[in-house]
Formats: sequence, structure tokens, C-alpha cells
Amino acid sequence: MSTVPHVTLNNGVTMPQLGFGVFQVPDEETTAAVTHALESGYRSIDTAAIYGNESGVGRALAASGLPRQDLFVTTKLWNEDQGYDTTLSAFDTSLARLGLEYVDLYLIHWPTPARDRYLETWRALERILADGRARAIGVSNFQPHHLQRLLDHSGVVPAVNQVEAHPGLQQRELREFHTRHGVVTEAWSPLAQGAVLSYEAVTDIAARHGQTPAQVVLRWHLQLGNVVIPKSVTPARIRENLDVFGFTLDESEMAALAALDRGLRTGPDPDTLN
Repeated sequence: MSTVPHVTLNNGVTMPQLGFGVFQVPDEETTAAVTHALESGYRSIDTAAIYGNESGVGRALAASGLPRQDLFVTTKLWNEDQGYDTTLSAFDTSLARLGLEYVDLYLIHWPTPARDRYLETWRALERILADGRARAIGVSNFQPHHLQRLLDHSGVVPAVNQVEAHPGLQQRELREFHTRHGVVTEAWSPLAQGAVLSYEAVTDIAARHGQTPAQVVLRWHLQLGNVVIPKSVTPARIRENLDVFGFTLDESEMAALAALDRGLRTGPDPDTLN
């Protein structure tokens, strides 16, 4: 049984707070990685159309023998498929690759503001939600002004915004916006691709608790209330990233990590990626 706590989304659906990401994992390696993750206790798997590994995820899910209701599967719409009809078609393709009748969370991957199609794309996600083919819908990499425009033109508030977040890029303004509007913050690149693991504050706290720097950073995310999706293809690391529930960071340690914010982006800027 998985011991991962759940968060409740704004439509009542519950989502594991710690999941497994497969960004940059080749399709042929994805099945083994997801299988290890499921065997270790992960129940939430995050993929995307652009990752090219939805089929690999689907094979692992099918072979796992786990009841579908015990799994939480997220995938994302790629930028070139934005638009109402193209979104519906792309979603059908993702479902077929995953071998599923529904996903638990479907996200718009980037706002791509120069395309300016995310409002009509969101209407398509609302239809997918209404049809029961996604249990929740949300966005990824949206800034507060993108979200506000969506809220101004829609009756459905995104359940999740999946964004780059880690001690070096803490997204305080965005997280405060999420809190005001009932949007869950989900962190991709939660370890900044390893860039924050050598920070002195992180290594000191890790030594104090007898944990790895990665475990400390993941624990920090969880205590902030973020959903987090670390990625690894190494079985030992996959298990280690899940083993973050046996210790707690105190207020002084959380404050030390809060002081590390320096606007460090490891990925693209959502205002300029198109």
C-alpha cells in the first residue's frame, strides 16, 4: 500500500501529493521505470504528449495489475495541438496511447501567448471534463496573468497549475494566486535538475536529519503544500524519492530554505515560449 498523502482538488477529486514524472525518459525505458515506481508505492504518474512515452506508461499500467481507481494518471496537450477541435483529437490520441478510458488530470502544457489559443483550448478541456474522460483539468506553466484571463472567461477554475518550482525558484506570487483561487501548485523540476542539491543550507539540513539533499528538498515541497513529481530511471533513486515521510523540517529549516530563492529557471520562460 502506498503511504503518500493526498491533496483534494477544487472539484473534490483527490490526488497523491508525490508522484512519478517521466520527462526525457525514452519510451522504451519508460515501461521499466514506471513499473519500478508502481512497485515502490507510487500511484501517480505524470506524462505528456510531447514526451513521446505515453505508450510506455500505458504498458506499465496495464501490466501492473493495479486497479484503475488506485492510479492517478496525468498527461498534457502539446502546444501545436491547441485549439478546440485539435485539442479533442489530440486528447483521443493520448488516451489511445495510454490504453485508458479516461485520465485523472489533463493539462494545457504551455500558454504559448503568441498563439493565443488557450481560451478555446480550455473550452475543449471543459468538454472533456463534462464527458467524464478526465476527472480534473488544469494547466501547466501559466503565469498569474494567464490564469486571470482564463478565470475571466471560464466557469471552471483549473484544478492544478504545474510549474517549475524548487528552492531556487519558489514562485511565491504564483503560489499565493493559486491559494486565493483554489488551484493546487504542482512542481516540475522539483530539484532544479540537481542544481539546488549542493546549496549549503540544503546539505546542512540533510546531514542533520540523516537524509539526502534530494529528500530534504522534496520534504520542503510537501510541507509547503506543493504536489511534486520527481523523475528518475534508477530503481534506488526512485525508492529514495518516495522515502520522505519519516522526518519533518522545523520552522528554522523551512526559513533557511525559503532564503534560497534567486529566480533560478532551469526551463523556458512561460511568457516567451511559443
